[in-house]
Amino acid sequence: MLKNPKNRTDDPQQVYQPRRVLNVPGIFANLDGMGTLRFACCAVLLAAGTAAGGADLFEARSGGYQTYRIPGIVITPRGTILAYAEARKDGIGDWADIDILLRRSADGGRTWEPPRLLADAGAQTANNPVMIVERRNGVVHFLHCVQYARAFHMRSRDDGKTFSAPAEITPVFERFRSEYDWNVIATGPGHGIELRNGRLLVPVWLSTGGKSHRPSVVSVIYSDDHGETWQRGDIILGGLKNPSETVAVELADGRVMLNIRNESPEHRRAVAISPDGARNWTAPRFDEALPEPICMGSIVRVPGRRGPIVFVNPDHTGTRRNLTAKVSRDEGKTWRVSRVVDAGISAYSDIAARGRTLYVFYERGGIGRNIYDTEYLTLVTFRLAAGERR
Repeated sequence: MLKNPKNRTDDPQQVYQPRRVLNVPGIFANLDGMGTLRFACCAVLLAAGTAAGGADLFEARSGGYQTYRIPGIVITPRGTILAYAEARKDGIGDWADIDILLRRSADGGRTWEPPRLLADAGAQTANNPVMIVERRNGVVHFLHCVQYARAFHMRSRDDGKTFSAPAEITPVFERFRSEYDWNVIATGPGHGIELRNGRLLVPVWLSTGGKSHRPSVVSVIYSDDHGETWQRGDIILGGLKNPSETVAVELADGRVMLNIRNESPEHRRAVAISPDGARNWTAPRFDEALPEPICMGSIVRVPGRRGPIVFVNPDHTGTRRNLTAKVSRDEGKTWRVSRVVDAGISAYSDIAARGRTLYVFYERGGIGRNIYDTEYLTLVTFRLAAGERR
């Protein structure tokens, strides 16, 4: 039974107003006369407004858990926001007793339902949560792993109010064994994507290093039948050092671009492209505009076939801080707009878009300045507006 964290209610059906974040360094600085921070380059503009503010959806040492990590966020066609995370019970490490919790908002993030248990593997890890929303029918797919050894799929047909019983999909990972004899598997984390042809796509990583998670390789799994069956993609080759947590975006021409965390000495995000999101990946190249402190990043396309692409990660080569949103108008070739979300300790993030509104859900702060002992999972809202300053 969960203990009530701050601002919780005993009534599971009642919503409450989460604590607002009003003075986080780097989020609400340099406000103009309208209470809005604006910056622009080329034909895009990002604005962070005090009306949306920010909200701490999970707080360490509350709710019966040591810490909350690995945030994910999606928005359904009806506008319901689903924010989910790992809840680490008896420690802060990746192999703690971990549950997966969900918060749900039906009013654009103004109020939130209390945390709800999505996955509990007993005293084991329930890890690496991923959701995908189908645009046409609104079905929400939820994937996660248990003990980095088994994978499961669940679905919701009612905007995240309820989910089906977990169906094991570990056999799709077994198909990698002839090429890579893994002992650790992981989905995402963050969110997967639905391609325009209806394919559901989830980046994955695999390791032969057990609890060290190294060495590792990355690939994808995908479904062409609404999650009924899953297939494996090609392993991405090209000499990256320990690639792992990867995010995906569909390009305007239908190709899929992966943006890959890695431990290569270049300290840059790596990019690979496939014609269909599964096969014939290009050799990874380093993106000089995207520094890599060895941390998860997140990526999303603003709705519309040629909407801008937004990427978020800690813009730093040494440590997890200075979380920054960058915008590309040319399919990820360049990133000409940059906005600091949080200049302090800030690590994993996930990003969702509805219209021109962007929702960044991220790890903020560290207890005792420990970047692995996350203090809050915080949701911040931005507005992406058309505009140009010459």
